[in-house]
Amino acid sequence: MQSKNFDITMPFVELLGFRLLEKRDGTARVAFEPKPEHFNSWKAIHGGAVMSLLDVALSSACRALDDSCIGCLTVEIKVNFIAAAAGPVVAEARAQRAGRSLLFSEGELRDESGATLAKAVGTFKLIYPSGAKE
Repeated sequence: MQSKNFDITMPFVELLGFRLLEKRDGTARVAFEPKPEHFNSWKAIHGGAVMSLLDVALSSACRALDDSCIGCLTVEIKVNFIAAAAGPVVAEARAQRAGRSLLFSEGELRDESGATLAKAVGTFKLIYPSGAKE
């Protein structure tokens, strides 16, 4: 069963409620409207949810470079938190090939006003069906 919002099944992403807004040509935009259980004790979106959202956006941008892939593995990701996020947010990401099998992606988390709340960079590996290219 595939997610209503993504073209692959990602139960954890569905649990968090992330919503794919756009995925094409090495770019992706993923929205998140947090619920009370997503907040930390300071009433801001928990850092783990922010990191997960950026991970999904960056890896989705990588997957947008090759429609034949069936998934994407995170090799490395780094997130810089700039400001607390409290309301609806959108992660925007851009990817490019970094070599034969690895891809590089970068992105930002923004609030509804467009303010940057976090920045992320990562390295990813696309996954293909058995016997397909790698």
